[in-house]
Amino acid sequence: MTRIGFIGLGNMGGPMAANLVRAGHRVQVFDLVPESLSRAIAAGCIATADAREAVSDCDLVISMMPAGEHVRSLWLGEGSGEQGGQDLLAALPAGTLVIDCSTIDVASARRVGEAAKSRGIRFIDAPVSGGVAGATAGTLTFIVGGEAADFEAARPVLACMGQNLFHAGALGAGQIAKMCNNMLLAIHMAGTAEALALGVKEGLDPAVLSTIMGKSSGNNWSLERYNPWPGVMENAPASRNYQGGFMTRLMVKDLGLAMALAEHAHSAVPMGALARNLFNLHAAKGPDTRDFSSIVELYRDAELDQTKAG
Repeated sequence: MTRIGFIGLGNMGGPMAANLVRAGHRVQVFDLVPESLSRAIAAGCIATADAREAVSDCDLVISMMPAGEHVRSLWLGEGSGEQGGQDLLAALPAGTLVIDCSTIDVASARRVGEAAKSRGIRFIDAPVSGGVAGATAGTLTFIVGGEAADFEAARPVLACMGQNLFHAGALGAGQIAKMCNNMLLAIHMAGTAEALALGVKEGLDPAVLSTIMGKSSGNNWSLERYNPWPGVMENAPASRNYQGGFMTRLMVKDLGLAMALAEHAHSAVPMGALARNLFNLHAAKGPDTRDFSSIVELYRDAELDQTKAG
């Protein structure tokens, strides 16, 4: 049994912490949202009063924050931030392993990692892929940047939460790989939504068209595992009014990170830039807390939908 501190219990972090408990670990948790703490307690986690108490006497600490500013605030004490400028690195003994599962800018990941190293603390950036369903099922993909030895030390714990564990390279490499992945995800989700809307407007059944494309050269993950059209795939967010998935505003954030990375690398990303514009447009038209697959609504003909419903 490993004693684990876990900070950040949102849609992803909560199920991840619960899986660690199911694997037999002692998990001390903290989140600013009382409801998140309550769910964690129900899952067998030990709630703490603040982030410092959560990491007290732990062998390993995991954080899952919304953005780079929150990660820097939590670990370095910069600004006020989500966790009140904690400077948690100062609260950890040398040798502690820190796993940051947030999806953030590369510079922030490297800054926190280098600060940890200067204090004798091991640090890896380990953003995840797989969504809420993967977090709940324990089938996430972890994309890790950092020392190979630290990745191996983290492997048994990561395996309690995910099925696919990749060491992408040095510190920050996890973030780079995650940004490339999510840019591609945005591109094929937007394309899948566009193709389905075209077929439906020309009279095709979206489920039939999905099956055809799924068995043809147009097949992709969005079509096969995360269909954006309501009612086509029972367990997809599209069939739950786009609730409980990967929020549109998070995809907008990740695409912004990808564009900043492309600028730094002087790399042309015309399709990524177009995807970012499309998701920004979609986010401006309605609640950006809905799943990102709701971008299909940019292409759907509301009048046609109402006619069919009538």
